[in-house]
Amino acid sequence: MTSLSQDTSLSHLKKPGTVLSLWIFTLLLLGFTFKNSLYEMITTWIDVEEYGHGFFIPVISVYFLWMRRGELKFVEQLKDSLPGLLVVIMGLLLFVLGDLATLKIIEQYAFIITVTGIFLIAFGLPGLHVGAVPLLFLIFMVPFPPFIMNNLSSKLQLVSSWLGVEFIRACDIMVYLEGNVIDLGSYKLQVVDACSGLRYLFPLASLSFLCAYLFKGPVWQKILIFLSSAPLTIFMNSFRIGVIGIMVDNWGTKMAEGFLHDFEGWIVFLFCMALLFLEMWLFSRLSGRKVAFNELVLIPSEWSDKGTQPKSEVVYNKSIFLLISILFCAAITSNYIQGREDIIPTRKAFLTFPLHLGKWQGRNDYLTQNYLDGLKLTDYTIINYVSPESSANVNFYSAYYQSQRKGVSVHSPKGCIPGDGWQITQFGQITIPDIKLEGNAIEANRAIIQKGSSRQLVYYWFQQRGRSITNEYLVKWYLFYDAIAMNRTDGSLIRLVTNVGESEDINVADQRLQNFMKDVVTELPAYIPGKVLAQQSH
Repeated sequence: MTSLSQDTSLSHLKKPGTVLSLWIFTLLLLGFTFKNSLYEMITTWIDVEEYGHGFFIPVISVYFLWMRRGELKFVEQLKDSLPGLLVVIMGLLLFVLGDLATLKIIEQYAFIITVTGIFLIAFGLPGLHVGAVPLLFLIFMVPFPPFIMNNLSSKLQLVSSWLGVEFIRACDIMVYLEGNVIDLGSYKLQVVDACSGLRYLFPLASLSFLCAYLFKGPVWQKILIFLSSAPLTIFMNSFRIGVIGIMVDNWGTKMAEGFLHDFEGWIVFLFCMALLFLEMWLFSRLSGRKVAFNELVLIPSEWSDKGTQPKSEVVYNKSIFLLISILFCAAITSNYIQGREDIIPTRKAFLTFPLHLGKWQGRNDYLTQNYLDGLKLTDYTIINYVSPESSANVNFYSAYYQSQRKGVSVHSPKGCIPGDGWQITQFGQITIPDIKLEGNAIEANRAIIQKGSSRQLVYYWFQQRGRSITNEYLVKWYLFYDAIAMNRTDGSLIRLVTNVGESEDINVADQRLQNFMKDVVTELPAYIPGKVLAQQSH
């Protein structure tokens, strides 16, 4: 009697229309929970040209899942949904951590994990086997962290500049390369961030992933097709830079500007696509298959043709209520976390940093606006100090960020030095036990750089909430940890540079920088807040 009454009370829930409404409500609740991180991701797609293709990624994923819908079957037992519930919980825990740290990239990856978990709840492990690749494809819609983008862009600029110059020289044109500056004699071209090739690399990587997925060939060929997107992009972007250099040499700088510059970019991307399909055709030939281009890939209609199973019906599963409850808890937690106010420490402005330190007398210098636009710092100082006793000079630079959230972070000099034409001839770390900041011995990166006959010695480190850090990836870890534990993400970069004479012993230059450090560290705590704050402002 009791069993019969329970079945009657649940019968209305088992109707396909009701169950479908519950799933639609679940997806809307998911979007509400992740609304801020999704908004930031879409904003990046709109504002950053390298990620303009992001709008197509979820559409393509949904399309591939829809074409294979005949192979998907809703699970009916709660036990079949338990793996999906665990994945959802893992994704939402990661989301909460990302929310606490206000690191949107963590929240965005958490969104993909949560979507995968919901898919697993609905269709079980057999369904995940069908939808694994379309779901994995969603990774391409998440923008890279800015510090990775900056490092990757700097390296691609150097490689593209070098190969582009080789193309120009192959055409018997005299050219000189200094970092990212191509000197043609009468004209100078600078390979800026926009010419690094990232605007081709990310869309082409997404396309090559799809081509590898659809390619009718062995797995090793699919892997090579995907991995080939990077060398193809670098080669074609370098060729583009070379062609621009040749055109500028013959017809002037207008060839490197405006419509022609952008049009050449589209041509390069189309050539990259053509080379990708040519690669697939060559792989098919190596496998002994002589096929036409339109037979190289699995056409989506072939999935629907082989779907002999009946269409999947939406069925009732108690896990849907567990899922809705978990999402509600995550949404409430996220709303509470976002109500927290960041702690912004009280500090002196670098404008008041003393020009007289011990025996050192300084003179202010300034960054140009294009550098300020790229660095997005809160405050900075550049002072050239000279010692009257020896006429030795030390360039002191510090950039301060009161918050390193939402894509704003300290830039590493290691990525910027080569772009100015300097070559790093020696790099390592140094600990100076007798010079302490915040009670700890300073650890710094030490680099010897050279351009032509000029040499410089560089010390730099990241002073982050009471820590002297040399590794930029460790900076990111402490940024994540301190954002959760302290609700602070402020920090700074400190860099010292001195010229090294042609006959000067490098140890003398080391001693000069360390002598200067002894004078400067006494002033830094007032301008760069440490771990313990006397006063805090919000």
